[in-house]
Amino acid sequence: MTTSIDKAPLISRLQNILPADSILHQAEDLHPYECDGLSAYRNLPLAVVLPNEIKQVQAILKLCSELNVPVVARGAGTGLSGGALPHSNGILLSLAKFKQIIEIDPVECIARVQPGVRNLAISEAVEKYGLYYAPDPSSQIACTIGGNVAENSGGVHCLKYGLTIHNIQQIKIITIEGELLTIGGCGLDSPGYDLLALMTGSEGMLGVIVEVTVKLLVKPESAQVILAAFDDLIKAGSAVGNIISAGIIPAGLEMMDKLAIQAAEDFVHAGYPTDAAAILLCELDGSEAEVSEHIIKVQNILQQSGATQVRIAKDEAERLTFWKGRKAAFPAVGRISPDYYCMDGTIPRKHLPRVLKTIADLSEEYNLPVANVFHAGDGNLHPLILYDANKPGELERTEEFGGKILELCVEVGGSITGEHGVGMEKINQMCVQFEALELTQFHAIKKAFDKKGLLNPGKAIPTLHRCAEFGAMHVHHGELSHPELERF
Repeated sequence: MTTSIDKAPLISRLQNILPADSILHQAEDLHPYECDGLSAYRNLPLAVVLPNEIKQVQAILKLCSELNVPVVARGAGTGLSGGALPHSNGILLSLAKFKQIIEIDPVECIARVQPGVRNLAISEAVEKYGLYYAPDPSSQIACTIGGNVAENSGGVHCLKYGLTIHNIQQIKIITIEGELLTIGGCGLDSPGYDLLALMTGSEGMLGVIVEVTVKLLVKPESAQVILAAFDDLIKAGSAVGNIISAGIIPAGLEMMDKLAIQAAEDFVHAGYPTDAAAILLCELDGSEAEVSEHIIKVQNILQQSGATQVRIAKDEAERLTFWKGRKAAFPAVGRISPDYYCMDGTIPRKHLPRVLKTIADLSEEYNLPVANVFHAGDGNLHPLILYDANKPGELERTEEFGGKILELCVEVGGSITGEHGVGMEKINQMCVQFEALELTQFHAIKKAFDKKGLLNPGKAIPTLHRCAEFGAMHVHHGELSHPELERF
């Protein structure tokens, strides 16, 4: 637990580390950093610091450790779980200036990059070598690789090529004491404990990432997309399992329901059938012969699964347009509702029809529309609950609805998160996902890296006390007081 911090001496000592224009501490300068993409939660930090050198980050963290000042690291702020929510009694450490691609090795198929490099920028930089970086979150035009590692982000092509953890080899982090550590290695494996997997998805709670070595893949010879329309959401869900059980692993297998289809089509004009109850986008890649063979098989499976329409992208431009509609689904839905609450849970594929039906039933019960957009192939759901925060009580009902979706995911053998992290949004549902002994181990790991609990406090791992109170404690209107943060 931290004590109240005297702001003036802290700013004075930070000015010994950074130039004045790299320290923000006036209220009007702090507001752009008060939340991440999950804007239901807002908090102002004491100050924001924007270093551009590793030595500066080390000095900042040493100072914060000495003064017991909480630190929240931030990338592009595109996160959707409140993971980059600032601490009102601490500093927000922005890594926005760490945006250099340090090295590209086309022979070893790796690139060393700083954490502020945008996800898409990596693929753009290595395209001339016939290479690309596989994980492609919908926000890849803006999200950064450091944030991707912190949340273990996925994307539409992660069914075949894996999440962030499967596509990095090494990271450099700085501990709260200012020590620079290299985790992982240049080879495909490294001796000792798999600390790389531990750090990936740790949400800034164990260290601050300052460099990432990513794996690059050779662009496939051929890639083709099939769009299938269904008159029933459950049929579309069943078709997903039918494709996988046939031994075919698509590069991407995505689903959108009617509301999401209509929103995306109005926004992007991707050529989606707006009268469909659901569509599947199935991408197959590999050699020309392999793709041609699988296209025929998948067509047959989709038709046998009840598809009312099956279309193959006629050229590369249409393939990209199909994906553009899917990747624009979140902002598209934002055009049709004052607010939406983006959920993120993962389930076994076999339970997809049941879970979709239950979400529809809950939507009627709470009288809140839901647009379903998700990575159907790996069971990663993104129901978007539409609401209006200006209506009294509607945010609270939305959060309650979202919590039931997450608890449903656990009930069927899944997880409360697939790629967005836990952050603040899902911290209560961690009490449903894990038992007391498991949570105790999580806290022990946290303490091993950060014994004072200064790195991103109050996120991801609930205290046992909080779990005991789960159901009685309430976060009103997404506003967290300093005492509430201090309890975690």
